[in-house]
Amino acid sequence: FPMAATDPQVLALAAQITESREQDIPLLLLKLKGILSSPSLGCEESNKIKQDMYDYGLTQYCLLVLKQDHSQLHGAWATAAQLAEILSHCCVGLEVKEDPEEFYRKFLPSVIDSLLVLGKRLQARFIRAIKDKEKQDFLHWFQIVTDAICWLFGGHIQLAARVLQNDRFLQLLITDDVETAIIMMSVLHNILRINSSVLLQVEEETLHSVLDELVYKLSSTTNPAVGSAATKLLLLVAKSCKQLVQLLTARYKGLKGLLSKQWTGKGFDREVNQLLDLLYLEQSSGKGEMQKQHEAACIIQAAWRGFQTRRRLKKLPQAVVTLQRSFRAKREQELQHLTKQKEDEALKLQMQLQRQRAMRLFHERQLALLEVVHASQVNKYMQEMEEKSALTIQRFWRGHRARKIFHQQKQSLKEYKAAVIIQRAACKFLEKRRRRRPLSPWKEPKGLTDEQRLALQQKVDDYIKLHPASQMSEERSKELHMQAQAKLAQFLLRNRLDQRAAQRREALLAQVNTDVELLMNAPGLAETTEKDFGAFMSRSIPVATKARQAHDTMLKYTRWPWWKKLGDEFMEGDVIPDDAINTELETLFIGGRK
Repeated sequence: FPMAATDPQVLALAAQITESREQDIPLLLLKLKGILSSPSLGCEESNKIKQDMYDYGLTQYCLLVLKQDHSQLHGAWATAAQLAEILSHCCVGLEVKEDPEEFYRKFLPSVIDSLLVLGKRLQARFIRAIKDKEKQDFLHWFQIVTDAICWLFGGHIQLAARVLQNDRFLQLLITDDVETAIIMMSVLHNILRINSSVLLQVEEETLHSVLDELVYKLSSTTNPAVGSAATKLLLLVAKSCKQLVQLLTARYKGLKGLLSKQWTGKGFDREVNQLLDLLYLEQSSGKGEMQKQHEAACIIQAAWRGFQTRRRLKKLPQAVVTLQRSFRAKREQELQHLTKQKEDEALKLQMQLQRQRAMRLFHERQLALLEVVHASQVNKYMQEMEEKSALTIQRFWRGHRARKIFHQQKQSLKEYKAAVIIQRAACKFLEKRRRRRPLSPWKEPKGLTDEQRLALQQKVDDYIKLHPASQMSEERSKELHMQAQAKLAQFLLRNRLDQRAAQRREALLAQVNTDVELLMNAPGLAETTEKDFGAFMSRSIPVATKARQAHDTMLKYTRWPWWKKLGDEFMEGDVIPDDAINTELETLFIGGRK
């Protein structure tokens, strides 16, 4: 607390609030009104008392109480309205010397926000009230809160813009209720009277919202009080700045007709005539300026059109050549398209005729054969033809599938070989660099000092004491030795078997790689000679016999009629299924090596 001479009433009230319950604090704060309204106080004494109230936190208490639920206070909304009035009077005339930025940047804007919130709640309850007594009370308290707001920004002019930019103020102004609308327009009138340039300091959206609401009140109501207040506000706005008159003339083109037709002869003709004079004066000066701008625009347009015409005339021969070239190119494209279309149609017709001719020849050949073949052999002949057709289709399909798989494996094998070559080159490079790296010079380890040696010996002794070695008998030692020898023998035997298996795998892998390379480099069937057969012949008689048996089986399988290959239910006892054939074929060996 401050050490300077403090008003005893403020000191006693601060002590009483400190010792009181929370719900009794609002009623105690109402005593500040009596302290501030004492007739014996002068200007300097009043400011000194306000400074003491701020220093002792009484002003901050008022703000905290206003931020609470007002319906829970003693006296409810009446207490809240009186606290709002007390808070505004405490802030006006107060000059904070310690930490003024906290007061002007945070405390005062917070006070304004709290008062506007309180005003919005009172306005909502006034509109919802049904009884006349309740409406009068809420209107009276609303008037007290708005007067407190006016008193506050009257003492601190910088708060006028803060009030105007607050969303709560716009919500209070935008209302259809007559009484509260007139009160809010009086608040706006006080703002403009105190700071006439405040409308130029706020955002454009806020300015447009305020002017839209004033013009809307003029156009939507017939109440003379509302019309008079709105007209006076617009007149004050027009007198404050010429830029705002231009905004009114440009944004609200029907405002002059609205004022002259609807609000003339309503008791405030002097304000209406003054506003109309300002609007008409701005319109006439605006027309002269617009006429000059129109003439200048016409001159610029004429010069630009002349320039464009001259440039177009200069480019006209080139444009004609370009047009002719594009026309010829387009006509050539159309002729090519028509020619191609005719060729496609002729080719399609030719293919259709060839197909019809082939079908006719096929049917004639069939009829001729049917005349030659005996009737009993017709079914057999048709069956053989179907088998040949099926075999041809299967042969082409198997060849296509085998070529496709082979090409896929060929590409993957090339990628694998490329990866192996890259890895081998990288390993050689790393090995060369590792060999070239110089060995680090030998550094003799640092010896232990006597103190370190004693400390280490002490740790070893302590560990031996904590973990004494267990004594083992000679028989137990021999038994452990025999077990170790047996496990070592097992390990060596297993290691030898693993080495043989690894050698066998490497040999098989080398054989597979050799066979794959042999298949990759094998010539096509059309280019194969008798010398090439030796590479695929086996010198082993069992292997050759097995391959011949599998080949005979495959040939027998291919001679089956097509209806025998549809399912397992038609298979005979001596027929070997596809799985068996594939299994036998997989057991063949290539190049005479197993």
